[in-house]
Amino acid sequence: MLTLHATDDGSVLVDGDRVQALGSYEDLAKAHPSARVRRWPGILTPGLLNPYGPEILESTYHPDPREADAFGTTPIGGARAREIFRADPSRLGPSARRGVQRLLAHGTVAIGGELGSKQALDAVRGVGLVFAARPQQLPGPVSLTPRPLVLLPPLVVGGPARFAVFDVEDRSALVRRGPETCIATVIGGRLVYRGR
Repeated sequence: MLTLHATDDGSVLVDGDRVQALGSYEDLAKAHPSARVRRWPGILTPGLLNPYGPEILESTYHPDPREADAFGTTPIGGARAREIFRADPSRLGPSARRGVQRLLAHGTVAIGGELGSKQALDAVRGVGLVFAARPQQLPGPVSLTPRPLVLLPPLVVGGPARFAVFDVEDRSALVRRGPETCIATVIGGRLVYRGR
């Protein structure tokens, strides 16, 4: 089924897991009137690379909301995360899945670094996140919102349908306000995160 993801600054027509066409909403809707339409505010980008895959998915504990009394609601790193995983290794898989969801909520479609655990690899493969090379210079401390943002190369017709939509007026606003403005992430043509 064809899906047209439309924003004010440009649109992409998706067929399965590939980009079928790029252009304005008007042109693509006219050429493909039977396509399902998803209208989004803001801008459509090729999505972000988070260079800290292993650190976020294997060295950080992402608490389940039902554990808020014991662990709080924010990610836990460092010695405390190691202690949690050492006490109960079965927590790694669910934590990695919650970490992947947090990455998707920030427009991440690719991660850098090498994962060593089957649990984290399964979580990444389950949604189709891809691996990319880490930048030569890492952008500071481990974060779901690393600065500077690392955008992937532009979308191309015939290429993978992998992108994110941010509710900002332009790319400079995205840089200023950050990836917390993500409202949709698409990987392999599937909407894997929707913020509203």
